[in-house]
Amino acid sequence: MPLVLVATPIGNLGDLSPRAAAALAGADCICCEDTRRTGKLLELTGIGRREGVRLLRVDDHTEDQRTAEVLERLHRGERVVVVTDAGMPGIADPGSRLVAAAAAEGLPVEVVPGPSAPLAALVLSGLATTRFTFEGFLPRKGAERTARLTEISAERRTVVLFESPHRLARTLADLAAAAGADRRVAIARELTKLHEEVRRSTLAEAVAWAEAGEVHGEVVVVLEGAPEAAAATDDEVAAAVAGALARG
Repeated sequence: MPLVLVATPIGNLGDLSPRAAAALAGADCICCEDTRRTGKLLELTGIGRREGVRLLRVDDHTEDQRTAEVLERLHRGERVVVVTDAGMPGIADPGSRLVAAAAAEGLPVEVVPGPSAPLAALVLSGLATTRFTFEGFLPRKGAERTARLTEISAERRTVVLFESPHRLARTLADLAAAAGADRRVAIARELTKLHEEVRRSTLAEAVAWAEAGEVHGEVVVVLEGAPEAAAATDDEVAAAVAGALARG
């Protein structure tokens, strides 16, 4: 049997597809970040939980430890489904290591696509969608954070990233310092939920908004790509480095 990755709702339970519901209903083992939340999802959507179905906790801390058990279950012919608390497994969430391990052993892997916060925010942003990159969560401090902000500031493609509400103001301020206060940004929060909101502005305006009051809910930040002038400067730097290396 294949390992099946199933996307789950990011807020609105109506977004669970019939195919996703069927995969969950037919699973022998459901790998999930939080067994209580997944159990609640099964209850609220009317899927229920068949007798003998195992809810196996697989999160960032346990994915490596659980891989051997998951592979063993697959080899036994069990139907194993992977979900996260919300959205698509493997996108800033557990799942990718299980896929790699299953593929390495020649086991089939399938996906049941569906809700995805990064894609929902991107298409709502009003920014370019032809080319984009997803950054997940930024490093919280130190040289690694500085380096990532520098990379993002020069990125020509639209950048999508996650941030927690209580760190949003600081991250927006850091992005404004690195990319320029006039760079356009969209901040999407509570996607598909009752209080869904998308704010489109410059980084300077976004910083003022975030600092003015407490932000609630899950947040996705979508940043406009760097203008061509910034990319040209990067090209000049690259050419200078290449020339220096060529000269020894």
